[in-house]
Amino acid sequence: MTRVALGVSYNGRAYSGWQSQLSGNTIQDKLEAALGRFATHPVSTLCAGRTDAGVHGLMQVVHFDTELDRTASSWVRGTNTFLPPDIAVQWAQPVPDRFHARGSAVARRYAYVLLQSPVRPSVDAGRVGWVYHPLNHDAMRQAADQLLGEHDFTSFRASACQAKSPVKTLQRIDISRRGLGEPHPELGWSSCYWRFEFEANAFLHHMIR
Repeated sequence: MTRVALGVSYNGRAYSGWQSQLSGNTIQDKLEAALGRFATHPVSTLCAGRTDAGVHGLMQVVHFDTELDRTASSWVRGTNTFLPPDIAVQWAQPVPDRFHARGSAVARRYAYVLLQSPVRPSVDAGRVGWVYHPLNHDAMRQAADQLLGEHDFTSFRASACQAKSPVKTLQRIDISRRGLGEPHPELGWSSCYWRFEFEANAFLHHMIR
C-alpha cells in the first residue's frame, strides 16, 4: 500500500465546501470520484483543512492510500482528466505512511482580497470583497496585532464547530495594499486592492471570517 499526497487548487463558488455530502456537490466528492476513475478502485481522501461553501483553495494538501504503482506526474495528469475545469491537482508526491495531511500540517493560511472602490467589482465579481469607503491601514494593523499569538477564540467560532479546543495560535497577519491609479476626482481617494493573509496552526469553523 502506498500513501500519496496531492496539492489541489479549486474555485469553490459552485460547490458546497470541501467535505463530502449526500448531494455529491463538494470538492472532496469530485476529487474522490476522479481518483477512483483513474485508479479503478474506490479512493478515500483526507485534507489538511476543510473549506466552507464558496471558499477557494490555492494549495489544499490531501492524502490517500492506494495499491497502484504510478508516477507522480501520472497521478496529476490522470486525475485531472476526470476533474471539472474549476478543480485541478497541482502536484503529487509519494509520502511515508506516517504522513497525515491534517495531523502533519504545521500551519494553515487564508487570504482575503478586498476591492476599495466607489463602484462595485465587475471582472472580479465573486472573487473579491468590496468596500466603498477608504480603509485605514494603521488602525487595521493595530487591531490585527491584538489577535496575534495564542488565544481562546471561542467568540469567533461557529456554533457547529467540532474542534476539541478553542485555543489556537495566530502566527502571522499580513495587510498589504495595491493602488489602482489616481485619486477619484470627487472623493479624493484612490481605488485599490487590499490583501489580508492569516496564518495559524489551525482555525476554528468560521473563525477567520
